[in-house]
Amino acid sequence: MSELEAVIARYRRFAEEEAPGRSRLYESWAHAVQTTPELAAVLARIPATHRQPPLVFAVSRLLGAPETDGTEWGAWVLAHADALVAESAARSVQTNEPGRCAALLPALSRIQGPVALLEVGASAGLCLYPDRYSYRYVSESGRARRLDPIAGPAPVVLSCDWSGQEAELRIPTVVWRAGIDLHPLDVRSAEDRRWLTGLVWPGESGRRERIDAALDVAAEEPPILHAADAAAPGVIAELARAAPPDATLVVTTPGVLAHVPWDGRRRIIDAARASGRWITIDAPGLHDGWSGPIDSVDWPKDRFALALDGEVLAAVDPLGAAVEWRPDAAGPLG
Repeated sequence: MSELEAVIARYRRFAEEEAPGRSRLYESWAHAVQTTPELAAVLARIPATHRQPPLVFAVSRLLGAPETDGTEWGAWVLAHADALVAESAARSVQTNEPGRCAALLPALSRIQGPVALLEVGASAGLCLYPDRYSYRYVSESGRARRLDPIAGPAPVVLSCDWSGQEAELRIPTVVWRAGIDLHPLDVRSAEDRRWLTGLVWPGESGRRERIDAALDVAAEEPPILHAADAAAPGVIAELARAAPPDATLVVTTPGVLAHVPWDGRRRIIDAARASGRWITIDAPGLHDGWSGPIDSVDWPKDRFALALDGEVLAAVDPLGAAVEWRPDAAGPLG
């Protein structure tokens, strides 16, 4: 398959399977690529690892593309091809969804505090503030379970559908926050905030407002962010040594391992477990770091696994919108 054919196939899949029901604008833009060879030829100039539709579309908006139908966007792309190619090659998708904390919280609740959090793939670090957000877990019967920080209801309220058996939930006591990212974002930088919020797909109701509010929370006490490859030897261990010795170190890898080559995943998992407790949110077949095999036949479609030290606790929405606590997850608190 040629580069041009690969671009057309990728954007056709996005237009038909990923964008519908989520973003009409991005669906229209993707259709324009698959039906206009000249557009596909421009995108084929972008390195393959930087030409995924959400990234190219976010860069387009960052550079001032009109947020109208695919025809007008296509004309803009042809007129600004060099700038779009260069900026896309320099950027990467850095989704930093604070909603993931709603999926992380059930695992954090099994760890006695205080805790020191170290996140791999932290982006701006918005998932390092599980103690600063409010939560609303809604059961299948419609009953809402409310959790708020000690100081009271927070400006960020994370709603999550809960199914399966009940589990103990509590707001953790976090005394230290640090993250590792190839290109960390500064919550105090207007440019970085603009890029992060620009990664939200047009049409995703409430998500940009949630990220904006979480950025304000993080800006009050910015985390320690280290620019590095977490899979490189010693990187996780070195930062872990800076954590307070009287706190339980918890290394989190929510959704990041999918972007790391197989050997790097294994090194990150080993380093996380050697440094402290390890919490992850990953597709079941992504790695072999689970304490036991996951039954793919029994596993809910489009759900990731939430695990503590490799023990699978729940099937969760990748961005934290739902948690299904699994029957085999019962056990004493750690």
